[in-house]
Amino acid sequence: MENEYDNNNTNGNAQVCDLGHRMHFKARFVPVMYSLVFVVGVLGNGTLLGVLFRSRRGWSVTDTFILHLCVADILLLFTLPLWASEAVNGWTFGTPLCKVAGAVFMINLYCGIFLLACISLDRYLSIVHATQMYSRRNPCVVQGSCLFVWFFSLLLSIPDWLFFKAQTDVRRNNMTECIHSYFMYGTEAIKVGSMVTSLISHVLGFLLPSAVLIFCYTCILRRLRCGTHGLQKQRATRVIVVVVAVFFLCWSPYNITLMVYMLSSDSSNNQTCDGGARMERAKIITSSLGYLHCSLNPILYAFVGVKFRRQLLDILNSLGCNIKTTVHRPSMASSRKSSVWSESGDTTNSVAV
Repeated sequence: MENEYDNNNTNGNAQVCDLGHRMHFKARFVPVMYSLVFVVGVLGNGTLLGVLFRSRRGWSVTDTFILHLCVADILLLFTLPLWASEAVNGWTFGTPLCKVAGAVFMINLYCGIFLLACISLDRYLSIVHATQMYSRRNPCVVQGSCLFVWFFSLLLSIPDWLFFKAQTDVRRNNMTECIHSYFMYGTEAIKVGSMVTSLISHVLGFLLPSAVLIFCYTCILRRLRCGTHGLQKQRATRVIVVVVAVFFLCWSPYNITLMVYMLSSDSSNNQTCDGGARMERAKIITSSLGYLHCSLNPILYAFVGVKFRRQLLDILNSLGCNIKTTVHRPSMASSRKSSVWSESGDTTNSVAV
């Protein structure tokens, strides 16, 4: 998905650039990348849903959040064929579907970081302050938090619902693209609209939740290093830390690229064609990296999460695959111990970790 705030048409003295080579790069890179992410992501998230469904009676609070993360990723994955088709043939699906596909991209970004923030706050209160933010005895509170995350993400995506449009660009051989378009609201709205959209995306949807994540896990890691916590608790926290770290690795380049583009938009009249091409290529690559995140979480659980591997192997064995494993099942005593230290989003009792 190319999140484009194009101001180059607003000034008659702006340099007219040949965008043919940019379209060529997009037509080669996007279909291959998106096809790979789609296949791996659907298989991985489908497997994760299967593991969660099979173990639904033993869900922890963390598993509920992971379920919603999985649903958000799947919704985004199903838009990839649309964007791959656009890269080759242009956007042929009309403005309504353009608004849906564009908004889903931002909703996934918001939901992902907000749900991770909920998990991190729960871990922080449980480990650092020994208090419960959530309880399995009251699942309505957990579901309510998830529903609020979805609602708030939809609220933040309102500018995307308003401004995404299927628009034909004469500089791109009259190819139709699904992009942010502010021209219908007047020249002045172009700068204001792009600024407001960028601020919402970067500040509310990335910087503030990022600050929460960094603060929580800094305190958690300090407490785990200095305290006498069990090995299971440390392993469970390690999984969530890895998930958060991968989220930042995938989404930070995209946000940084858009911030650079927003800050340089005021001087866009002086921007060379080569500079614009590099910026557009950076947006394509970094947004693809964001899409890649949708397929990584199940892989992380499989490689880092012991309980997820055990559940997955049980499913495969029940389907007739005779797979031997060296994963040791916990004793009853250790299982009881792991479920006592915190009922609040107990990651040590989570199916995924």
